[in-house]
Amino acid sequence: MSQRITTADVVKVAKLARLDLDPEAIERTTAQLAGMLEHFADIDALDLDGVQPMNQPYPLTNVFREDIILVGLDREEVLAAAPEAEDGRFRVPPILGLDS
Repeated sequence: MSQRITTADVVKVAKLARLDLDPEAIERTTAQLAGMLEHFADIDALDLDGVQPMNQPYPLTNVFREDIILVGLDREEVLAAAPEAEDGRFRVPPILGLDS
């Protein structure tokens, strides 16, 4: 097992995350995280000086649809259906205990 992460580290993080891990899960998680950290160390050991950084392996294209302007609801009609309206807006009860 790697010296990069200990069982105590996993127990501490589990407690902070409010995870109730049994001893078997703690050992399994410690081993899995240690394996991941060892893999990252292998990657760090590679000579990548001549490799160009890449942020996206595939070319991106805009996948959004075109904006279509539609006629909305009539403000006066909508406000007429509201329980309370004031100055062209919905009036709602204060939520912070402040009266306006």
